[in-house]
Amino acid sequence: MSDFTIKALTSETFGDFAALVERNGGMFAGCWCTKFHPDCAEKDQSREARRALKQRLVADGIAHAALVYDDDRAVAWAEYGSPEELPDIQHRKEYLATAERLPDYRVTCILVERGHRGQGLAAIALRGAVELIAQAGGGVVEGYPHDTGGIRKKNSSFLYNGTRTMYEREGFTYDRPKGQGNCVMVRRVAPSAGA
Repeated sequence: MSDFTIKALTSETFGDFAALVERNGGMFAGCWCTKFHPDCAEKDQSREARRALKQRLVADGIAHAALVYDDDRAVAWAEYGSPEELPDIQHRKEYLATAERLPDYRVTCILVERGHRGQGLAAIALRGAVELIAQAGGGVVEGYPHDTGGIRKKNSSFLYNGTRTMYEREGFTYDRPKGQGNCVMVRRVAPSAGA
């Protein structure tokens, strides 16, 4: 197994991210991981419009992700951001009905390239997002994984945010159900040195 490295999604790494998305057919039906961003016209348009939207959000500093690299090729990613940056979460109505407060950050989407699945890269991507959040000052982080009860009931390609078990291994604790097989997992992340 290679040594994997983490880089933040920035204007400089956007080309690597774009290559990952294009190799995988546009991520989950061509969404370019714009699904969780605020509503705007581009989200309902073509793949090209969603790509341009994502590139603009990255350039504006309001779209964040940890990219996992195998040598010089991005092979996985974990999207994260503030609730303002990523308000359109799955099962939002159920979530808001049970939320006592909003987190500082959310992890909304994890994707591993098809040929690299089964190597633990989803966990590496989640760990990378947590590290980047720590560098940004830390805070309360929520993730919304699938709660499969420890049994893989779905094809892993449909688990757009990993499993509860993976989050627990990465130091998150179960908070509450979120709706339709998802749950809310929470972790307090301390700022890293120099943050």
